[in-house]
Amino acid sequence: MTSVASTDNPLHRDFWVRDQTAVEADLAALRAAGPTFFGEERSENDLIPTGPGAWAVTRHADILEMSKNPQVFSSADGVTVLDAPAEFNEFFSSMIAMDDPRHARLRKLVSAGFTPRMLDKLTDGVRTQANVIVDEVAERGACDFVVDVSARLPLRIVCDLMGIPESQLDFVFDQTNVILGAGDPEYVPEGTDILTAILTAGGGLAELMNEVATSKEGVDSDDLTSILVNAEVDGEKLSYGDIASFFILLVVAGNETTRNSMSWALTYLTEHPEQRAIWQNDVDGVAKTAVEEIVRLASPVSYMRRTALEDCEVGGQAIAAGDKLCMFYIAANRDEDVFDDPYRFDVRRDPNPHVGFGGPGPHFCLGAHLARRQIHTMWSVLFDRLPDIHATGEPDLLASSFIHGIKHLDASFTPEA
Repeated sequence: MTSVASTDNPLHRDFWVRDQTAVEADLAALRAAGPTFFGEERSENDLIPTGPGAWAVTRHADILEMSKNPQVFSSADGVTVLDAPAEFNEFFSSMIAMDDPRHARLRKLVSAGFTPRMLDKLTDGVRTQANVIVDEVAERGACDFVVDVSARLPLRIVCDLMGIPESQLDFVFDQTNVILGAGDPEYVPEGTDILTAILTAGGGLAELMNEVATSKEGVDSDDLTSILVNAEVDGEKLSYGDIASFFILLVVAGNETTRNSMSWALTYLTEHPEQRAIWQNDVDGVAKTAVEEIVRLASPVSYMRRTALEDCEVGGQAIAAGDKLCMFYIAANRDEDVFDDPYRFDVRRDPNPHVGFGGPGPHFCLGAHLARRQIHTMWSVLFDRLPDIHATGEPDLLASSFIHGIKHLDASFTPEA
């Protein structure tokens, strides 16, 4: 099989930290080509091999078809290209790395804490926390938007939701950066044993969650941990291991995806002042379509992997049983066959059938509604209190093929008196 350079391989982190025009051009070429196989290729500094390679699936229609057929395209072998033991996948990915019936059982139990009533109760808390965050930067006139604003809201909300003490916020933030940023030298220095770093971070989060869960046994409280510890569906309860694994999923996936959507939003709104004006002049009226457009373009989770359980076909390409397939949501969300002028940022785009929260089917993001509320609320507060906030530099991109992330983004605004 022909070897390819890391900058030509979307499974490699180097592909994603290039000029965005080059990235978009390559994604367009991949969509035109259909499912494309990439063999193992890694730099000398990568300590985690990707295995024998995987198919890059980039067309919107193909990803929809795969998402609706979990009986053929399995999640149980992991959701990243990394070939890791099943225990590793379940510990760090919880139910998103499971197939039914285990996935359905766990999702049903966890859903007890994501009812409309629970989400409605969170709304006031989200606005309060958003204002607290703006309070901390309002007099400065400048900030690192990622570190000071967008990373703080979802982290505070998830920790508050789970009953995690505020004193542990910095610890949780640092550990999640290690888990999802393990390929980036800023979070895990070159030469470090990446697996050990990831396991240590995950172990620290699990230990924290176990302490909180123990304190909630038999307690009648409205935080999510209390609900999960005491929930019983069809005679079954979640184990502490289940709860710790779900917490890691929620604090890593929920924190990172919302944080990166809000960070990319500042970039898009700065680059497109006419779109910013449309939203800013009707914050609540335009919010629904604006948030969906941000998630479409940001595509904070670049891809999710599936494994073929049988010989099959995707987009006219024969796939063998056991092959890995990476559904590149970020490419599908720019599919010319689905989105009119897909590279245009349009806060009133409608319809907008993006797959930024995953494709249809059992693995559609459980926290999508919560993420939408956080993005809407944070920008509502920013438009009100720091109306001229804008990016003053280029995004410092996360070196990752899995997360379409921004590590740092300088911003300026008129200080609040």
